[in-house]
Amino acid sequence: MDEITVKQGKTTAIISYILIVGPLISLSINSENKNKFASFHIRQGIGLTLSFIILGVSISHFESIMIAAPMWIFISVLTIYGIFTAARGEITPLPLLGKLFQKWLHFL
Repeated sequence: MDEITVKQGKTTAIISYILIVGPLISLSINSENKNKFASFHIRQGIGLTLSFIILGVSISHFESIMIAAPMWIFISVLTIYGIFTAARGEITPLPLLGKLFQKWLHFL
């Protein structure tokens, strides 16, 4: 991917990692002029948000900090990793789940 594409999509890519609202904002920014760099990170951000919601709903039944804390740490680490890779202009999938997000959300 060329530098111009990365530079133009960097802000949108970083915004996409803000859980829940970030992917929605990024989708609207990227809707008219599709940027491949931003689209990659939007798919990662949407996948991360969906993982957060699914894990949060399933873990909420237990009401234990010993179960909730690892989920929060996992999501936080992946979010920070995604923000840093977007800021550096890299197209690196998130560990463990990133390749699946690209495969499942290819239509975005």
